[in-house]
Amino acid sequence: MAEFAFGIFDHIERRDHDLGELYEGRLRLLELAEQAGFYCYHVAEHHGTPLGMAPSPGIFLGAVAQRTRRIHFGPLVYLLPLYNPIRLAEEICMLDQLSGGRMEVGVGRGVSPFELAYFNVPFLESREIFEEALDVIVAALRNERIAHRGEHYNVRGFPMELRPKQTPNPPFWYASSNPEHVVYAGRRGMNLVGVGTAALLSKSAAAFRGAWSEHHRRPESINPQVAEPKIGAVRHVYVGPDDSAAMVQARPAYKAYYNNLQKLWRDFYTVETHFTDDLDLACRHEAAIVGSPGAVADAVGRFFEESGCNYLILSFAWGSLSQEQSERSLELFASKVMPQFAPHSAGAAAQGRVRTARA
Repeated sequence: MAEFAFGIFDHIERRDHDLGELYEGRLRLLELAEQAGFYCYHVAEHHGTPLGMAPSPGIFLGAVAQRTRRIHFGPLVYLLPLYNPIRLAEEICMLDQLSGGRMEVGVGRGVSPFELAYFNVPFLESREIFEEALDVIVAALRNERIAHRGEHYNVRGFPMELRPKQTPNPPFWYASSNPEHVVYAGRRGMNLVGVGTAALLSKSAAAFRGAWSEHHRRPESINPQVAEPKIGAVRHVYVGPDDSAAMVQARPAYKAYYNNLQKLWRDFYTVETHFTDDLDLACRHEAAIVGSPGAVADAVGRFFEESGCNYLILSFAWGSLSQEQSERSLELFASKVMPQFAPHSAGAAAQGRVRTARA
């Protein structure tokens, strides 16, 4: 038997109304997610694109820290090549303290060469910049003074006056489908967010667990406090009253999401080829889960059974979905689907029963 958890993923895509209203609506959605028992809220970082209206995720997460009390939160991911690592370590400390120790730190180099180029970061060097920045951040979170001399960063005995609430540091997360990078995440002891179908994820999960088990107690692990890593994936989701109505409502929203995703790529006369604007195709390839509560529960059950994952991160607000549609979808998921998999969800407590999915 296995116990599973659910998270929320959010690009905070631009809509055709006031940005302040968009942020406020998202905070209300998060309050609902917290009441439902979701484990963590993960917000993306993007620049120069309608895909992401939180280009400084730490600022939005500061608001999240004050509007919630239990749900964990963090970026998925901080684009480390765009930051001074000492400055970012200070921000992480502030957010962890403001939230009472609920910060979860997703890190990466960034998938868009165009976003990095706007900040004069060479994409082909971004991997090594990321790895060096991560080492500096971990050292800064754990020590009162940090000195570092490397190829990309030099730190001359900086005094870290701030400390995180969690020790030795907040948990780190990594997102990738690349087998080599999955092993890197396991070796560093990070929680993993994979990409792809359940069949692909099962291979990634096995490779990750092997590396994590071998290196968990070694110095290279940056999450020694984590006894069992979370291994998950992101899925767009929309829950409607029945399968047909859900697809009708979600199809135009998914096209809007696709256009937001491709906008910056199209500016440079190309497209990101891993995505489609066809929601039916996205569902068949397991990038999206759309339907009635029963159909969505079946899809979630298959995901956990076939992927080897113990964590599912769901995006409820995307494309042209209205605030009301996103809230209703989340409420249906929380009341009709979550209780079958997450024994500590609000829906499970209300129903007084739990059906734990097969391991």
